[in-house]
Amino acid sequence: MRLIVIGSSPAWPNPGSAHSGYMLEANGTRLLLDCGPGVLGRLRENELWPRVDGIAVTHFHLDHWGDLVPWVWGTFYLATNGPLPKPALWVQPGGSDFLTGLGERLGFPDMFERTFELNEYQPDTPFRIGPLVVTPTRVPHYTLQTYAFRVEGDNRTLAYSGDSAPSEKLVEAASEADLFVCEATLLRGELDGEPRGHLSLDEAVEAFAASGAKRLLVTHRPCELETPEEYDLAYDGLELDV
Repeated sequence: MRLIVIGSSPAWPNPGSAHSGYMLEANGTRLLLDCGPGVLGRLRENELWPRVDGIAVTHFHLDHWGDLVPWVWGTFYLATNGPLPKPALWVQPGGSDFLTGLGERLGFPDMFERTFELNEYQPDTPFRIGPLVVTPTRVPHYTLQTYAFRVEGDNRTLAYSGDSAPSEKLVEAASEADLFVCEATLLRGELDGEPRGHLSLDEAVEAFAASGAKRLLVTHRPCELETPEEYDLAYDGLELDV
């Protein structure tokens, strides 16, 4: 299993960086975890239109899904040059209705269904995209329904926090993973809202230690905040074997 970081910014973009987007490749299958603003453009740097088998969205804050909208427009108009494949799109319970409502406001109620094979995952219930098995775990993120993902394939395991406050559920999702991709948006936890929604670097490291995961990759980190050199920091274009 190979990870390619497409975008790694927090809720506001770091200079020259796309928002959240993490491509996993295994045995010819490509799975994109989140698809924030700027991710589609990054993917198109290497191919006219991205070949992706599936997209899984952790939650509906714009920086984690916003490029699904231009993905629709490109599919509509590029399709005049021939049919484009429909990636599987996995969203949280109720996500299909959310996307239909958005489509109604943008002019095409079924725009996402025309573009993607739309599916809803369920908490703690694995779903499969090719050889990759994804288990979503509900984690706290303000009052928004949000999930961390545990992805298993090719005898390797990657955990991805999405956005999360400190949580035993997050630790559980990352348990014994080969690679834990964990957000660290905050300078200090007390700067967050109530209820909490994000992690500081110290809290991300604590979750990593508690999980027993083998390697930590810090992401969703504002460039304004220092990240000591002893921690691996995600950046757009980084490629890692899990």
